[in-house]
Amino acid sequence: MRGLIFRPTRGRWITQMSQLRSHGSTGLFVPPSPPLDHEKIKELQRFISLSKKLLVMTGAGISTESGIPDYRSEKVGLYARTDRRPIQHIDFIRSAPVRQRYWARNFVGWPQFSSHQPNPAHWALSNWEKLGKLHWLVTQNVDALHSKAGNQRLTELHGCMHRVLCLSCGEQTARRVLQDRFQALNPSWSAEAQGVAPDGDVFLTEEQVRSFRVPCCDRCGGPLKPDVVFFGDTVNPDKVDFVHQRVKEADSLLVVGSSLQVHPHRPGEEAPNRHSEHRTHEV
Repeated sequence: MRGLIFRPTRGRWITQMSQLRSHGSTGLFVPPSPPLDHEKIKELQRFISLSKKLLVMTGAGISTESGIPDYRSEKVGLYARTDRRPIQHIDFIRSAPVRQRYWARNFVGWPQFSSHQPNPAHWALSNWEKLGKLHWLVTQNVDALHSKAGNQRLTELHGCMHRVLCLSCGEQTARRVLQDRFQALNPSWSAEAQGVAPDGDVFLTEEQVRSFRVPCCDRCGGPLKPDVVFFGDTVNPDKVDFVHQRVKEADSLLVVGSSLQVHPHRPGEEAPNRHSEHRTHEV
């Protein structure tokens, strides 16, 4: 698999995917699963039918059929395919070279990542909201696919890759705008990626990254960061409180595509107990 190549041509950038990816192989990162169990389907249908205020929580597994890999799936998740690990919040904050490497990888991966579209699972949840069945949707994902599907009763717990924040002044801009600035600063830069990661970036060598130029905040000159919660960071307490309130209002909880191995919580606070008085169902 040759990977993903990014190169300039006649003043604009083009992306060339490997033959495997260019033929729409959205199932490339879908983990193996047993055949459908019709009894379990009926059980899920009963669960949904009995729910009056259903809260749904989604993780990376819901987006694999849209072509976005997850972290932990057997054989196809990031941890199974490579020894690479996600960027840590403290490293990004403290190190300019780390930020340079991150943004170079993100720049190459952005055209592909931003082009992903909702799959039937996303559309089903959007339809539930329109029908009044969905009380609230909480997602751990940063891919904006629920928003693309039309969900509005939505909390993006870990933020969204389609937004960028200045670490100094807090100015927020659209990620697509930053892509144009990257292109202007790096008109002759090119790179070939060695793999795709779940959060929109790709794998590049240190040599490829070394000459990449990173723009700063237009407003104050500060460093830029995607509006997402990196590993090792904490979720905004107000957002956590908001989600806790939606959970209290709900009478049932459906978990879709999450291992529930990542628990967002405040510093010094114990991770929440998975067992509660709510009816729960995991798929």
